[in-house]
Amino acid sequence: MTQDVELRLHLECELADEPVRVFRELTDPGEVARWWGPDGFGTPSVEIDLRPGGAYRIAMQPPEGELFYLVGEYIDVDPPVGLSYTFRWEDPDPEDRETVVTLSLYDTDVRQSHLTLDQGDFATERRRALHEEGWVQGLGKLGEMLASQWD
Repeated sequence: MTQDVELRLHLECELADEPVRVFRELTDPGEVARWWGPDGFGTPSVEIDLRPGGAYRIAMQPPEGELFYLVGEYIDVDPPVGLSYTFRWEDPDPEDRETVVTLSLYDTDVRQSHLTLDQGDFATERRRALHEEGWVQGLGKLGEMLASQWD
């Protein structure tokens, strides 16, 4: 069932480092592999061509089940304050459609950044909620990694 209303995801979080470092964590393949995805998922490979028009491909391994991929192209790359890209699953679920993710960063303190994430439009509320869960858990792992460097 497809809904006609705009289904968007909006998240905000504080991360314990300056935007330059957070941007690197969001775009460096080795770093992305450390925090990407919902709890329990592995990220065996991350390929990133970080430039407008460049592509990315992330392999995700659920705790049980087959490896799957998400792919997209970068629309805007503005280090260290902004990033925008398309997001689609290879072999998508019938309820999936390509969305656009926009990440914005700004300083809130010497070693603190505010991250805003917007993604949409989703085909169904169920798919929006699935993405929200994945982002909340993945960004939570990123937040823990960044905070632990200051312990």
